[in-house]
Amino acid sequence: MATRTAPRMEWTGQPEADALVASDPRALLIGFCLDQQIPVEKAFLGPLEIQRRLGSLDAQQLAGIDPGRFEAAFRERPAIHRFPASMAARVQALCATIATEYGNDPTLIWRDVKDAAELLRRLRALPGFGEMKAHIVLGVLAKHLGVKPRGWAELVPDFPTLADVRTVAERERYQAGKRAHKAAMRAQTAVAPAGVDARRG
Repeated sequence: MATRTAPRMEWTGQPEADALVASDPRALLIGFCLDQQIPVEKAFLGPLEIQRRLGSLDAQQLAGIDPGRFEAAFRERPAIHRFPASMAARVQALCATIATEYGNDPTLIWRDVKDAAELLRRLRALPGFGEMKAHIVLGVLAKHLGVKPRGWAELVPDFPTLADVRTVAERERYQAGKRAHKAAMRAQTAVAPAGVDARRG
């Protein structure tokens, strides 16, 4: 991993949480694990709340916590995620993977990979990371952290993602674009049956 001053990643609206995600790879990965079915701001506030409630972001320590206590921390109000039980289990599984497969050092996920394809395979294998999320994280690593394995430019998404968000204004534009895209998809889905019926008639 390229070590330099923390990038500007104003993703949450809270400077302390933003600074943590930008400077701590564990927080970054946990935030991405949480980033599903909740707003971006909520997802990336999660690592700071976990640190406050459980005292650490050390992957090995978090993996070793009793699952019931881990889930209780997620359920404490305000809940860290709208699905606290399943997401607590997923985050704890992510921490266990980092601890056991990467020597408790998340930067080893991308350090010394031979190319971007290998990094994508590693990211896809992380609990809570699917195909699209792996590509987005690859973009974040390249554009924000300077992690640019061979072939990265061909594998990052060709549409706006968090890899392109540094400021609050950029985040708001990114979120507005996502809302517009989802609205268009819903509208397209809603009119499709009528179109089918019309053709049949």
